[in-house]
Amino acid sequence: MTHETSQMPLPPAARSSEDSSGRRLGWNKVPEVTVYFWIIKVLCTTVGETAADLLNEKAGLGLTGVSLLMSGLLAVVLVFQFRAKTYRAGVYWLAVALISVVGTLVSDNLTDNMGVPLETTTTVFAVILAIVFVLWYRRERTLSIHHIDTTSRESFYWLAVLFTFALGTSAGDLLSERMDLGYWLSAVLFGLAIAAVALAHFKLGVDAVWSFWIAYVLTRPLGASIGDYLSQPTSDGGLGLGTVITSVLFLAVILGLVVYLSVTRKDVAQPQRVGYPA
Repeated sequence: MTHETSQMPLPPAARSSEDSSGRRLGWNKVPEVTVYFWIIKVLCTTVGETAADLLNEKAGLGLTGVSLLMSGLLAVVLVFQFRAKTYRAGVYWLAVALISVVGTLVSDNLTDNMGVPLETTTTVFAVILAIVFVLWYRRERTLSIHHIDTTSRESFYWLAVLFTFALGTSAGDLLSERMDLGYWLSAVLFGLAIAAVALAHFKLGVDAVWSFWIAYVLTRPLGASIGDYLSQPTSDGGLGLGTVITSVLFLAVILGLVVYLSVTRKDVAQPQRVGYPA
C-alpha cells in the first residue's frame, strides 16, 4: 500500500556503511510491500488468533504461562532478526507470526485475567502506539518502512508492530462484542475498511505511511475474524474446523509463500543510498 520513488541501487562494491559524502548505504531489514506481504500478514494474524487459542487450550500452562513461553520464543527470534545484516524472509515472518501470538495474548491477559475492559485496553494500546510513532519520528524524522536500516529504526518498527497487533485484537474484540456481527460479517466489514484505506491512498492521495499503518492495524481483526470463522463450532457461527486444523492449514500456506519468496526474492528491496534524515 506504500509507494515511494525508488532510489539508485548501489553496485556491489559500494555496499558499505557510508560513502565519501557521508551518506549511509544500507539494506532495508523488512520486505517490500507487495501483494505477498499483505497475504502473509493476514495469514499470520489468523494464526495469531487460532494458535493463541490452541496453546491456551492444549498446553496446560494457562494464559500467563503460554504468554511467557511465546514471549521468550519471540525474544530469541528477534535476536536473530536484529543480528541479520539484511532482510531474511524466514526470520522476518517467523518474528511476525510470533509477535501476532504475543500481541493477542497481551490483550487477552489484560481482559481475561485482569478484568480490564476492552474500551480501556483499546484506548491504552492506541495511545501507546501513538507514542511509539511520535518518538520514532522525533528521533528519525521518518516513519517510512522503506528505510528500516538502523538498529534504532528497527527497534521502533517492531514496537509498532507489537502494539498494532495488541490494538487490533482489543479493537476487533470490542467491535465484535458491541455489534454482535458474527465472524464472517466481521471479516467482510474489516475487509471493506482496508479497501477504503487503499482507495483513499491510491485515488485521493492520503499519506502512504499512515495508510500503511492503518491498514496494518485493520488486518489484525480481519485475520482474527477469518480464523474464528474457520475454527469455531458451527453452533457458534463458525465452520467447525477447529484450532488445530486451521492453524496447521494457515501455517502451511505461510511456509510455502515464505519459501517461494526466499527463492525468488520478489520482496527484497534494492540497497539504497540514504541521507540524514531519510
